[in-house]
Order: sequence, then structure tokens, then C-alpha cells
Amino acid sequence: MNIDRLIRPVFWLSAVFNFGAAFLFAFPASPLGKWMGLPSPVPVVYSGLVALFVALFGGMYAWLAMQAVLPRPMVALAAIGKTSAFLLALVLWFAGEIPGRVVQLSVGDLVLAAIYVRWLMR
Repeated sequence: MNIDRLIRPVFWLSAVFNFGAAFLFAFPASPLGKWMGLPSPVPVVYSGLVALFVALFGGMYAWLAMQAVLPRPMVALAAIGKTSAFLLALVLWFAGEIPGRVVQLSVGDLVLAAIYVRWLMR
């Protein structure tokens, strides 16, 4: 597997993944938000801020996908962000705060983080 050829499509995938998650956090009372087990109702300031920061990371992933030369610190931040999202989901599931399907979905974050780390270690 050539990690250099794979990394940009992975960043595009990450951007789409994050923008979808931002929509869910922005509208936790939507049918999909309810199915994901998101709490509702939620004060707009909380859902809005969470959606904003998830979307900002999505924008960072899209920006990275378009760069001719990838800045290693930004790729490291991407790996940290995706790993942290997975670990938070895992901790919240262990605490009984979210359903297991959220952890299952966040395994995608862990896989993406592993690809970023692999790129960093090349």
C-alpha cells in the first residue's frame, strides 16, 4: 500500500465524515440523531458549538487534502483529533452515556487516525 497515494482521499473521506457528524450534532433531535442516541433537547449553544468544532476539523481535513505538501504538525493534529473522538466515545459508552452503535461508528475515526499515524511514521 502506497500511503502517499492514499492519504489525500482519506482526508476527503474524513472531511465528509466530519461534516455528517456536525450535522448530527447540530440537529440532535432529528430522526438520525435520535437513532444515534444523541441527547435531546439540548441547549442550542452546546449543539451549535460541538457542531462548529466538528465542522472546523472537517474543514481542516478538506484543506489538508488539497495541499501539495502536507504539514506534518497538521497531520499529527488530525491523528490526535480522530483518536480522541474514538476514545471519548469509548469512555462514554463504558459510562453508559451513549449506545454501542456510536462506538461502532467511531471505529472509523480510529481507522482514519491509524492511517494518519502510518503516514507520519513513513
